[in-house]
This record gives sequence, C-alpha cells and structure tokens, in this order.
Amino acid sequence: MTFPDGAAGAPSGVPAARAHVLRRVDELVRLVPDYPQPGVLFRDITPLLADAAAFADVIAEIAGRVEGPVDLVAGMEARGFLLAAPVAVALGAGMLPVRKAGKLPGPTAAESYELEYGTATIEIHSATVPEGARVLVIDDVLATGGTAAATVALLQRCGAEVVGLSFLVELEALRGRDQLVGHAIDVLVAVP
Repeated sequence: MTFPDGAAGAPSGVPAARAHVLRRVDELVRLVPDYPQPGVLFRDITPLLADAAAFADVIAEIAGRVEGPVDLVAGMEARGFLLAAPVAVALGAGMLPVRKAGKLPGPTAAESYELEYGTATIEIHSATVPEGARVLVIDDVLATGGTAAATVALLQRCGAEVVGLSFLVELEALRGRDQLVGHAIDVLVAVP
C-alpha cells in the first residue's frame, strides 16, 4: 500500500490525523480472492462502512479534498453510491446515481464499456444533469478505469463538466488512470 504524498506505513509530510484515516482504510478494506470470478482480487469495503468512526472520517477526508464548488456528486453503482451520497451531503451538492443498464425508469442516457471481467452499460437520467453542472465522480476502487471513463463520457455528453474523480483505493498495476488522462484524480490509498 502507498499513500498519496507519503511512504507506506507512516506517510511523511501527511498530517497525523490524515495518516490515521488512510491507515484505517488500508486496515478495513478486506481482500476477497477469486470474486466475482477466478483471478480477480476483490476489495470489500463493507468492514469500513460498518465502522462508524472510520466511515465518517473517510467521508470528511474525501469531501475536504474537493476544490471549488460542486453541483452534483455522481456515484457509480453500487459501492460508489455508498460514498457519493454522504460526500454530496457534506458538499451541499445533489447526488446522481450512475446505474447499470435497465435499473432506471423512464428515458435515460447510456454508455457501454469494457471492464476487467466482461462488458457493461451504465445509465443516468440525463434530465437530472443541468447543462454546465460541475460534477465530482466517486467510486470505491479505480481498477482498469473502464467504468470511470464511461461515466465521464456519459456526463460530458449530457453537458456536465467533470471537475474531478475520487476513489477510495487505486489498483495501480491495472493502470486505470490511463483512461482518465486530463482529469483530476484523487485517491486515498494506492495499491501497487
């Protein structure tokens, strides 16, 4: 594990309170081998969500890193919802669920993409995205970047300005950032 602005274990240059939050993320995110299919090492955030103090600290940390005003916080299905909703409340912004195909009623805008173990399509209610809305995109893990890149493309097609992307954990070896060149990316914990 590595931390932004510091070294593994005890980040240098990172305030003690922030370093504590980052260490708690690393301690509480559970690794599940071969899920949802063989060869995938899944990061389970439910232990983090179940720890009220750690969850509150993570939300405060994510929200505290956001620069400038945000109109909407877009959370990617499904774990991104769990982070995006409280971050939206903390920022005084609305929350926009980015859903899997077929989960939203009424007219939707859609984007298909590749991910590390198949293909998928995401949808949003484009009517809930005002032209020029400043949107922060949130998910639990940045892996190959496919879901995030599709979300950015979908939001931009709907007239939004994506002001940044925030992730709890980044799996650096999968090079997801390569699909998000030109966008501000913030990560709490990076895994080589």
